[in-house]
Amino acid sequence: MEWIIGIIVVAAIIGAIWISLYNSLVKNKLWVTEAWSQIDVQLKRRNDLIPNIVETVKGYAKHEQETLTKVINLRNMISDMGTEDPAKKMELSNQLSSQLRTVFALAEAYPDLKANQNFLALQEELSATENKIAYARQLYNSSVTQYNIKLGTFPSNVVANVHGFRPEVVLATPEEEKNVPKVSF
Repeated sequence: MEWIIGIIVVAAIIGAIWISLYNSLVKNKLWVTEAWSQIDVQLKRRNDLIPNIVETVKGYAKHEQETLTKVINLRNMISDMGTEDPAKKMELSNQLSSQLRTVFALAEAYPDLKANQNFLALQEELSATENKIAYARQLYNSSVTQYNIKLGTFPSNVVANVHGFRPEVVLATPEEEKNVPKVSF
């Protein structure tokens, strides 16, 4: 009779550990999802600013239509993507950031645009949004790393395999952003 009680106690302990590990995996997966949604919110915020920026620049830089068209096309592609492929969405987002830097570089060639208060306010707001995107990416990568560590360590990896949890991919920094800028004096 004592061995039956012992088996029940051991089974209850194993069951409690299993449930705890499963709940921990679910919690970490939800953190990854929430962190991605923060990136998505900031990308939407940036996408909402772009038409205003393009309209402001259009009046000053009529012959820069190709750059503005690229910005709008990238913005539309990102808006249409949804959330199914975070890595592809971030790749397009990086391209858009690069194009936006080109748009802001145009201001140097157009003193009237550079002095336009609306343009300056939009530029400042976009810069703040880009910083928020960078922070959200850091949070996402941190959440993914914590989740992936859970998936790879014993005994939670056993629970993860049984329940079909799969690793997530961290967002890589684009190569052009890793390069050290050339400085000359």
